[in-house]
Amino acid sequence: MTTTSHTIGQEKTDKTNLQPKVFVLTLNWNGKKWLGDCLTSILEMDYPNYEVVVIDNGSTDGSVDFVRENFPNVHLVLNGENLGYSEGFNQGIRYAHQRGADYFLIMNNDTVIDKNALSALMETALTQNKAGFVTGKVYYYDQPDTLQTIGKNDHKILWNGSHVGFKQKDIGQYQQVKEFPFLDDIFVLVSKKLYQEVGGYNPQFFLEAEEYEWQARSKEKGWKFYYTPKAKIWHRVSMSMGGSGNVIARYFDIRNGILVMALHAGLVRFLKYYAYISWEVISSLVIGIPAKIIRPRLQLKYRWAGFMGFCAGTLWLLHRKPARRVPFVIRMLRKGR
Repeated sequence: MTTTSHTIGQEKTDKTNLQPKVFVLTLNWNGKKWLGDCLTSILEMDYPNYEVVVIDNGSTDGSVDFVRENFPNVHLVLNGENLGYSEGFNQGIRYAHQRGADYFLIMNNDTVIDKNALSALMETALTQNKAGFVTGKVYYYDQPDTLQTIGKNDHKILWNGSHVGFKQKDIGQYQQVKEFPFLDDIFVLVSKKLYQEVGGYNPQFFLEAEEYEWQARSKEKGWKFYYTPKAKIWHRVSMSMGGSGNVIARYFDIRNGILVMALHAGLVRFLKYYAYISWEVISSLVIGIPAKIIRPRLQLKYRWAGFMGFCAGTLWLLHRKPARRVPFVIRMLRKGR
């Protein structure tokens, strides 16, 4: 890993010095086409004391040169290879922590953030009890008044439940600060104190469910997760993996769900979950094979990816080894879809 950094050329005001220092971190892998909009919106935020870091996971599309040429005030952390989501972000978190970050704003690179978002997130982080993670309203980029998520419900079996606000038009129905059982990390403010006590992302999670595991681990230490309606972001929805509903996301979502439950849910809850997910992926595949013949548009490859993720998660219970990359078979399924 190599790093380059640039100092923002402006004098610090008294107001800046009084505010906690935030490092805004975004992970990039061949995402040059989104970086311009994303970084421009970040640099226009009104919070007085923050720096911006792009962590690059070995991009080959000219992303690094693009950032250097167009955003000279942005720090670069160059991993040199694709370390995956969790370990890629961990490199940036360590970099920011070493440089005095009080908070880390973790966000996707296929997003555009509101000017007031960081100020709103910080307001909630500083006023709510034991606030470890804080997020806001996530909208769809191509439907700017429609919510993707504001937080997640608790599920009696899955634990990490459905997205609150999913595909709802924002008509002011979520206008109160609220604590949630879990949050998505499309954008999320994280406390340095939580990081020092709990650590960062678990590198066992190459993609998917990484924030779920981090938050499950944080719950064990008493940290809480909040939503504020004043913070807003617009998301292009998993574009770095080819859009929503893709086989890579499905594979890791099933695999990593098994890992989280095995690590944190307790034996009884894990066994209930394992039985539930076994039935879901196997029945889905069995039903999908004949249905594919009758109705070719059904996503049989998506079902196969879920089944393979289930198998991988089951094997992990024995070997406990981290995923290092996207499996070859899953990459082939994606290319052939």
